[in-house]
Amino acid sequence: MSSLLRTARVAARPLAAPRAVAARRLQSTAPPKDIPIDPEPLTEYPDVPPVNRQYLPPLGWQDVQLRRNFGDPLHEQDELYSMWSPDVPPVDPSVALRHFALAALTFTGVFFFIKNYGTPEPHFVRRTYPYGGLVKELGGLEENKARVDEETEE
Repeated sequence: MSSLLRTARVAARPLAAPRAVAARRLQSTAPPKDIPIDPEPLTEYPDVPPVNRQYLPPLGWQDVQLRRNFGDPLHEQDELYSMWSPDVPPVDPSVALRHFALAALTFTGVFFFIKNYGTPEPHFVRRTYPYGGLVKELGGLEENKARVDEETEE
């Protein structure tokens, strides 16, 4: 007898699923209240609210990856509101530019501080070359000049 009841419960599950999906569909596609109404709506196409799919709840959809139910109408600019659209920045561009400039200046300042004060002086004397830095011996170009010997220039 219990196996007969279990079979009846399993058989009744597909019948209950469409009602639950329909109930979820009505809740998930409700438009927010502060969206402006289009003054020239399309004649036969439903007016879909411009809500980014990334801000919708992650569960309760037939297509969980795109956060859509099958048969839902697409917004006319769906490429702007789908899951694959660029993220809407939570920070104003001027504030983001200020943060970026501050980070770049900090990074550059730390780099130059380490370069100037964190690098020890070499423990050897750098080699110098006579005859004006061997310009003639290295091809006669000023770009090829080696370190100049300070004693010969005086």
